[in-house]
Amino acid sequence: MWKRRRRFDPEIAPDEIFLDASNAPDFNRERFEGRIEKPLPRSSFFLLAAGLALLFSILIVRAWNIEISDGASYAAESAHNSLDVTTIFAPRGIITDMHGVVLAENVQKPDGSVERYYPLPSLSQVIGYVSYPKKDNNGVYYDTTEKGVSALEAKYNGMLTGVNGQMLTETDAVGKIRSEGTVIPAEEGKTLELSIDADLQKLFSAAVADTASRQGFIAGAGVIMDVDTGAVRALVSYPSYDANVMASGGPASTINAYNADPGRPFLDHAVQGVYAPGSIVKPFVASGALTDGIITPSTVIDDPGYLSLPDPYHPGKTFIYKGWKALGPVDVEKAIAWSSDVFFYTVGGGFGSQKGLGIDRLDYWYRQFGLGTTTGIDLPGEAAGLLPTPAWKEAVFNEPWYTGDTYFTAIGQYSMQVTPIQMVCATAAVANGGKLFTPTLIAGQAPSFTMVPVNPAALAVVRAGMRQGVTSALSQAINLPYVSAAAKTGTAQTGVHNQYDNAWVEGFFPYDHPKYAFAVVLERGPSGAGEQAVNVMRQLFDSLHAENSPYVASMATTTAIAL
Repeated sequence: MWKRRRRFDPEIAPDEIFLDASNAPDFNRERFEGRIEKPLPRSSFFLLAAGLALLFSILIVRAWNIEISDGASYAAESAHNSLDVTTIFAPRGIITDMHGVVLAENVQKPDGSVERYYPLPSLSQVIGYVSYPKKDNNGVYYDTTEKGVSALEAKYNGMLTGVNGQMLTETDAVGKIRSEGTVIPAEEGKTLELSIDADLQKLFSAAVADTASRQGFIAGAGVIMDVDTGAVRALVSYPSYDANVMASGGPASTINAYNADPGRPFLDHAVQGVYAPGSIVKPFVASGALTDGIITPSTVIDDPGYLSLPDPYHPGKTFIYKGWKALGPVDVEKAIAWSSDVFFYTVGGGFGSQKGLGIDRLDYWYRQFGLGTTTGIDLPGEAAGLLPTPAWKEAVFNEPWYTGDTYFTAIGQYSMQVTPIQMVCATAAVANGGKLFTPTLIAGQAPSFTMVPVNPAALAVVRAGMRQGVTSALSQAINLPYVSAAAKTGTAQTGVHNQYDNAWVEGFFPYDHPKYAFAVVLERGPSGAGEQAVNVMRQLFDSLHAENSPYVASMATTTAIAL
C-alpha cells in the first residue's frame, strides 16, 4: 500500500521542481507556483532498451544467415567475382610535315583496336614503322608498349610514345561487369613535325620511280635541301617498302618480295647507299684548285680526249687516260659545264707544266666539303663513304699509290664512294657561299654549319660553270623558262666488267638567288644511261610548274617580268 500511495501520490517534492529559463520570471518562489518540468517516465527507458535489443537481435540473425546458414553459397559466389586491371593504351604521337599534313597517325579498326597508319609509303625509309603490343596464347598482354622499329619512329620513340593508363573492372561469375573505373588516365604522345614537304616528296618520288623503272635502273635516291637552313624538304629512296605492311607483319608474300628485290627496299639509298660519284665531284675539285692558286678562272687546258703519261717503269711505253670526248681548249667554267676529264686529270694530278693538287690536297678539299664522313642527319645507319688515299691503298691492297690513282680520284672514280645526302650538303655549300650544313629533318631545328675555307670568288666561278652546264651543255634537259637552275651531271661505271652505269645530277635553283639544292642518283642502269638522272629533275620541275607550286611559281613570275 505504501508503494501504491507513493506511485499515485499527487504531491511533488520540492527537490523535484525545476525552474526553466523561460518561466523563471513568472515563478512565485514563496508559494512555489509557476511552470515546472517533470522527469521522463521510466517506461521510456524500458521501451528504448527493448527497441535496441530487437535491433541487435535482427543483426545477429542476419549475420548468422550470411556467415553460418548460407555462408558456403556466398563464399562460392564471391570466389567467382574478379577484379581485373586493364591497360588503357596511350595514343602514339602523330607525325606531320612542315605544313601540318599527317604522315603517321592512329586509326581505329572495326574491332575497336588502334593501329598506326602511314599515308605516304614513299617516306617509309624516313619515318619507319612500329611494333604493336603483344599477347600470349591466353590473350594476356605481356608487352604493353608500341615501339618504333626503324628511322624516325625509332629515333624519337621516347617523344612519340605516350604513357599507358589503367582501368579497374569487377566482373561476377557469369562475366557481368559489376563496376569499373579509371585509376590512371592515359597520356598521348607528343606530335613530331618534320621539315619535309609532303607534296614535294610525292612529286619527287614519282619522278625518281618513273625514270628509274623506265630506263632500267634497279634503284635510286634523291634529296632536296634548303641551302639557307639545311632543312631537308624531300628525301626519296627507291624502291621503297610500305610501312603499313611492316607494322602489321603481313602479308608475308609482300615482305618476301621486298627481301627478294635486287633494289633492296629496306636500304635507305639516300643516306645508307654508297656510290662512286663520277663527275659530280668536279665542282669541289675546281673550288679547291682555284682557292689554292693551282689554276685561275682564265687558265686554259687543252682536252684532246685523252692524256698520255710515260710509264716510268717501262721506257717507251705510256699510260693512256681517256676522257669521254675531245673538247679542245677549255677553261674551268667550260670544263665544269662539259665535264672535261682531261682538265680535271691535270688539275688533280698535274701534267706537263701544269701543277696539280695532288692526292693530299684532293683529300683535304673533299673532306672540307663533307665527303668521307657522315653528315649527322637524324636517321640511323648513315654511311660515311670512302675517300681513297695512299695509306688506305697500302693497307688494303699492299700497293703503292700511282699518279693514275690521283687522276681517277680527281674525277670521282677509282674507289671513291659517297652518299646522296653528302652530295646535296656539298652542293648547298657551293650555292650558299661555303656553309656546310648539318641536314635536319625536324621542323624548327636550329641550323648548324661549318664554313668551308674556300675563296668566295672561286665558288662564283664554279656556280657559273654549273649554270653554263644547264644553258648550253650536258644539263640542258632542265634549261626551262620557268626556273633558272644550275647543275652538274655525272656517270660512274660499275659492275665486274663496267657493264652498268650509275647516273648522277646535282645542282641548285634559282641560280641568281639559290634557295634549294638537289642531288639525284640512279643505280645500276644499262651502259650508256648515265645521263638519265637529269631527267628526274626535269619531270619534277614540270610537275611543280603544272600545279603552280611556290617552288617554281615565284621564279616563273620573275622570268616573265624580265622578259
